[in-house]
Amino acid sequence: MAMVKPCSRYTPRGDCPPLPAGQELDYSLNSPLEPNAPLCKHTVPYSTPVETWTAGQQVTVKFDSVNGAAHGGGHAQFSVSYDGGKTFAVVHEVLKHIFFNGPSSSNTPEVLSYTFKLPSDLPSSKKVVFAWSWVNAIGNREFYMNCADVEIKGTSSSYSGKQMVVANINGYPTIPAFNGNYDTGLDMYKNAKNVTVKPTG
Repeated sequence: MAMVKPCSRYTPRGDCPPLPAGQELDYSLNSPLEPNAPLCKHTVPYSTPVETWTAGQQVTVKFDSVNGAAHGGGHAQFSVSYDGGKTFAVVHEVLKHIFFNGPSSSNTPEVLSYTFKLPSDLPSSKKVVFAWSWVNAIGNREFYMNCADVEIKGTSSSYSGKQMVVANINGYPTIPAFNGNYDTGLDMYKNAKNVTVKPTG
């Protein structure tokens, strides 16, 4: 599974800005992060935002499943970073059944688009990293993450929200296979500490 709207960094699909110098298109964005990969996988941003959003507005995030698998759903978050991808605060969650309308053992997704309202207290920045992250319900224990470079217009000086959950890669906890129990790992999401993000300059 891969996020295609907003345009993920280095995706070969979608109407995206030119690649940063020295970078190449990534034809495996639907794959999980490697165990030692940095968050976002690609750390060099596009030179211009791929979307401009306003705090409090409705946004739609779209996915495609080309050469991907939905692994029976699982827990997903949508988060923002204002420090280049070091600290992520959650703005929306789809827990248990991402890509499905309920429990499933399928690799074929039922849902490929999510619309939600951004928090009204997001601050302004032309260099926001917007992330989708996912812990799959079925299969090898993996962590998926795509990032997009967006501009957000807002009036707040900072935003506080739950810290994005990272799991199943080196240095982070493992969330086991759900085996039909979609509450697996939920305590990590519900008990995540709050973090504050703000523009850094």
